[in-house]
Amino acid sequence: MATERVVLLDEDRTPIGSELKHLVHSEHTPLHLAFSCHVLNSAGQVLVTRRALGKRAWPGVWTNSFCGHPQPDEPVEEAIVRRGQDELGLSVRDIRVALPEFRYRAVDASGIVENEVCPVYVAVTDAEPRPNPDEVMEVRWTDAAALGDALRAAPWAFSPWFVSQAPDLELYAGPRTTS
Repeated sequence: MATERVVLLDEDRTPIGSELKHLVHSEHTPLHLAFSCHVLNSAGQVLVTRRALGKRAWPGVWTNSFCGHPQPDEPVEEAIVRRGQDELGLSVRDIRVALPEFRYRAVDASGIVENEVCPVYVAVTDAEPRPNPDEVMEVRWTDAAALGDALRAAPWAFSPWFVSQAPDLELYAGPRTTS
């Protein structure tokens, strides 16, 4: 959506304005509000997605189910419902915050910076994803503990925010491999 905005934040996490999303993400991305969502199905599997090759940052990289940005004055839970539909055609429910204070900064190989206060949520769906090809090129339901092992063994294969979130999410705990 060309008119999608992000909420800009100061270092105390206080909103200080908003800006068009496509103008914010650059080599000098200011701190802004986002969210990450990890979606489970009734079998207890977690949905992972592979970012579309047309994405400006981290194209083709495997990541958590979906992410997004709340619009100004939009509650985060409503933004999660909206982005679940937009990115994956999913209706999500039982949304709960898992890491309310998560924040990260990462630089893509192209130089694009992510600089986000990004609370992490877990949600549930009964539906099969219908990915928006502009956002997602591949989806997979997988065992969360096995995915946790993969994140620890090959962090380079996943988005940096996913790798940073996973150790603090009980969802991805499991037998820890030792080196």
